[in-house]
Amino acid sequence: MARPLNPTLWEIFSIWFGIGIQSFGGGSSTFYLVHQACIERGWLSEEEFIRAWALSQISPGINLIKLTVLIGYRLRGWAGLASAAAGLLLPSAGATVLMTAGFALIRRQPVVQAAMRGILPATIGLSLAMAYQMAQPLLARAYREGAVRLSGQVLILAGAGALLVLDVTSPVVVLLLAGAAAVLFLWVIPPARLPAESETAR
Repeated sequence: MARPLNPTLWEIFSIWFGIGIQSFGGGSSTFYLVHQACIERGWLSEEEFIRAWALSQISPGINLIKLTVLIGYRLRGWAGLASAAAGLLLPSAGATVLMTAGFALIRRQPVVQAAMRGILPATIGLSLAMAYQMAQPLLARAYREGAVRLSGQVLILAGAGALLVLDVTSPVVVLLLAGAAAVLFLWVIPPARLPAESETAR
């Protein structure tokens, strides 16, 4: 699919400014908005976005900020990086200051306490929906490559679920296990070239 022309710096800033204003509910909501902005505008394909998110998770720091600067740099270099980061952080910082001051005044109200109790299940639901949306293209590709590769992908997902159930939260342990599983998986079952990719390569 043909990519659109590079977005302007103002467009990058305004998109991330809007994301920053709408970033309520924690990282899941922000991640969803960044994902939608990139995919709907054709800035990244689904697989490219997943790779960018994976790169953001293997280095120290806040993942969403790293994802933002990575996408901004990919779109317009250092100027795009600065525009995306400023767009995301300026409204978030201002809203945080104002909301903290306001919340201190109304936090004991029954309506506010009821709303706070509803945030956790909503966040969990959004995280599950995003996980399903991101897994779909990978599983579809594995299905086209054959039953063996699809089985391997399902086993990797099952392993990730097992780590979650067993409450293995150490990033070092998770990354080491994921890296070992990926190397073993690719060594046993090398990736197959799909027909469409073969025609493109010619």
